[in-house]
Amino acid sequence: MKPKVQPGKRVAVLGAGSWGTTFAKILADGGADVMLWARRPELAREISEGRRNSDYLPGINLPVGLRATSRLDLALLGAEQVFVSVPSQSLRENLVQAQPYISENAIVVSLMKGVERSSGMRMSAIIEQVLQIDPARIAAISGPNLALEIAKEQPTAAVVSSASLETAQAVAVLATTRYFRSYVNTDVIGTEFGGVLKNLIALAIGIVDGVGYGENTKAAIITRGLVEMTDFSVAYGAHPETLAGLAGLGDLIATCQSPLSRNNTAGRLLGQGYSYNDVVKQMQQTTEGLASVGPILELARARGVEMPIVEQVRQVLAGTLKPRDLAPHLTTDSDEPQGERTTDDGQAHGGAALWGAFKRTFDQLRHGGRGPGGN
Repeated sequence: MKPKVQPGKRVAVLGAGSWGTTFAKILADGGADVMLWARRPELAREISEGRRNSDYLPGINLPVGLRATSRLDLALLGAEQVFVSVPSQSLRENLVQAQPYISENAIVVSLMKGVERSSGMRMSAIIEQVLQIDPARIAAISGPNLALEIAKEQPTAAVVSSASLETAQAVAVLATTRYFRSYVNTDVIGTEFGGVLKNLIALAIGIVDGVGYGENTKAAIITRGLVEMTDFSVAYGAHPETLAGLAGLGDLIATCQSPLSRNNTAGRLLGQGYSYNDVVKQMQQTTEGLASVGPILELARARGVEMPIVEQVRQVLAGTLKPRDLAPHLTTDSDEPQGERTTDDGQAHGGAALWGAFKRTFDQLRHGGRGPGGN
């Protein structure tokens, strides 16, 4: 049975885009007292008075108890948990503005899936650096979470990750409703990188979809993409099983196959022949994958990780590779047969390791997330 949320538990959500508003709805439906911060006063007024966010969630009725404001000080007043859902490239400046109003012992939760272009830093690392708070007070949420589907209360799940299991559990209690289930783990690196990297693979899927390639091509890229995601994340200290869970494989499937995915849509436009600048102009909301390609490849090179799919996406963005030539699973450095894993230590037992990760994940889901790692 789900632990009951203490009545009047005060939380704030910063960012009233589609995901921020959807998550505010989840928290309000879960019993929390939610204040949503919208940068534009007219949007805050529409949410509070009209129970709608017509710009980002057309047709969705928001909970009666959900309030919104354009004042940061009012949004953060007394908030025990602060959920941040702003574009990743503006996180740092938003945190600087919010810092004076964040309660001393508040938990700060990242809802974002990106890395900072200038530094390559993950969102939780920026939160720790700017706010100068203990990592035990920071959490990140990721998973197969297409906002509009969740706003329509279609059942789904996510994972809450924190260096402190107690913190992850406290956030998960609030972020659980009859249609949204939160699991927990302590692998923040894997959880965050999974959310970033799947965007890049979704760009590749969109590109080949726009070209007109079929399911075989997409299945090969998704599968090889999961290998790239896992190798990269493990090189930076993640647990491989996290990438076989909701924050990795689950998010990858949802983002690659859905027309609701901004990254998939951007890739499809590129595949149809639109230039990078034209795609950016057409996208009404931030497409995190476009900003993350360069920083991720720099981080990969720093650890000696090969990412041929992401590299070819970079070439398409730069205009140096025709979209129909994107076939990274076919273009290799050698004509010699290769193992499925790209790292040396995975060539011999990569299949067994990947199966083990899948099995652990399925076991955990079967038993309500009570397996090792809790994810």
